[in-house]
Amino acid sequence: MFILLNILGANAGNAFYKFVQSLADPLALFFPGLFSFENFTTQVIITYGLAAVFWLVVTGLIARLLR
Repeated sequence: MFILLNILGANAGNAFYKFVQSLADPLALFFPGLFSFENFTTQVIITYGLAAVFWLVVTGLIARLLR
């Protein structure tokens, strides 16, 4: 959701934007700041996208272990 808000150019001062960002930051773990790009939108896509892929892999492994 945070990636989508940035791609669509949401107002960063909006309360909903800040709420979504406050939820996304802890879930991104160590990925924000791992790479730095001049364009903030590109940085958000790469870093939070990597975090999303990481969580997909982790939850997939957990689901496989629980079967």
